[in-house]
Amino acid sequence: MLILGIDPGTAIVGYGLVQAATAGHLQAFAYGCIRTPAGEKASLRLALIYDQLQEIIKNYRPDIMAIEELFFNKNSRTALAVGQARGVALLAAAHAGLPVAEYTPLEVKQAVAGFGRAPKEQVQRMVQALLGLKSPPDPDDVADALAVAICHASIAPWRQREAGVLQQ
Repeated sequence: MLILGIDPGTAIVGYGLVQAATAGHLQAFAYGCIRTPAGEKASLRLALIYDQLQEIIKNYRPDIMAIEELFFNKNSRTALAVGQARGVALLAAAHAGLPVAEYTPLEVKQAVAGFGRAPKEQVQRMVQALLGLKSPPDPDDVADALAVAICHASIAPWRQREAGVLQQ
C-alpha cells in the first residue's frame, strides 16, 4: 500500500509517500514540500497547493491520503489559514477519488515516537530511524508528513479490525 502523508500549511505543505509492505516494513518512496510565495494572495497560494497535490497524486498514484487533523493553538489566524490548506488537500484527494484517513497530532506522535507530546526533533529522528533515512527529513513539515503516513500504516490495520468487529 502506498500512503501519501500530508502536513498542511499555507507557506509549506509537507508530503511524504511511504510504501507499507507486509510484516510492517516501511519504505520512504518520495517526499518533499510545496512552498508558496509569502507575498502572494491566499487564493493563489491555495491554487498552487491544489495544483501541486494533484500532480503528486497523478504521478505517484497512492492508495490513500493520510492527513493531520487541525490542531487549534492560540493563534486563530494561523489555524484558519492551515484549515484552508487542509481543505484544499482534501479537495485534491476527493477529485482524484483518493480515500482519506485523518489523524490527530497526538495520534501521529504516539504512533511514531511512542509519546503523544514528543517534540518535533524526536519525531524527525524517529521518522529517520523507522524509514532508514540517512538524515532526518528537513524541514520538519516533511518529517511530519512522513510521520502521518507511518501513523496510518500502523493504525489502519487496527481500525479495520475494529470496524469488522463492530459490524458483526
